[in-house]
Amino acid sequence: MRELISVIVSTYNREDALDAVLRALAAQGDSRFEVIVADDGSGPGTAQVVASWSSRFAHLAHVWHEDRGFRLAEIRNRAILASAGDICVFLDGDCIARPDFVAAHRRLAQPGWFVAGNRTLMSRALTERVLRDRLEPERWALRTWMAARRRGEINRFAPLLRLPLGLLRRLGARDWRSARGGNLAVRREDLVRVDGFDAAIRGWGREDSDLIIRLMRAGIRRKDGRYAAGVLHLWHPESDRSRLAENDRMLAELMRGDRLEALAGLSGVTPKACSAPS
Repeated sequence: MRELISVIVSTYNREDALDAVLRALAAQGDSRFEVIVADDGSGPGTAQVVASWSSRFAHLAHVWHEDRGFRLAEIRNRAILASAGDICVFLDGDCIARPDFVAAHRRLAQPGWFVAGNRTLMSRALTERVLRDRLEPERWALRTWMAARRRGEINRFAPLLRLPLGLLRRLGARDWRSARGGNLAVRREDLVRVDGFDAAIRGWGREDSDLIIRLMRAGIRRKDGRYAAGVLHLWHPESDRSRLAENDRMLAELMRGDRLEALAGLSGVTPKACSAPS
């Protein structure tokens, strides 16, 4: 049997975007996957969106903890523990996947490697129109996107292309800087090996770089997911970056040493009887 893929969708009080993301995941051509919504403390609207889509998936779970500030690393760890897949694909809750997204990650999956995908950023005006009118940009043809690029409605066109790069995907095997957690596939055994994300990192920024550096230190290499698994990133206001300097300091400290495991990782997550507000 083919490996089970767990798509872990992180979200926080963005019901309209999450609805679009779940709609796109429900239409995937590859059906051998589950979805875990990793909710960093949203209000009841998010639980209602998840419930509205539950009948469209073989398995759709909602993992929630109370809102005590930006704790993306921790809620992702909780979602990993709630998942059952051999491969975890981390997807931001404002990134819409096209119909071959899961199939592309399955095709690129390989022991000893993680896959870093990329994204096309949609403008504020286009994002508002897509969400207001419940459009399905994941189904748009390339000519539609070319026109959108000419109008300045997306920042780049290249992530929407599909190219068989073969061994070229391995050229950046040690490049951690451009890999992001919003479209990232990691094998479960590798996540366990480095103890997952580091929940000691709070606030926006660097929790993905921290994980990727530790994966590479453990011998896990990067495979380039460009021209295969690109996603459509909905516009949003810039996140609060008040803790970025501290997170940068923590990342620099990690790089000076040789630590593999997270300071506060999967092994430190205690089960909680948390239920989202309804």
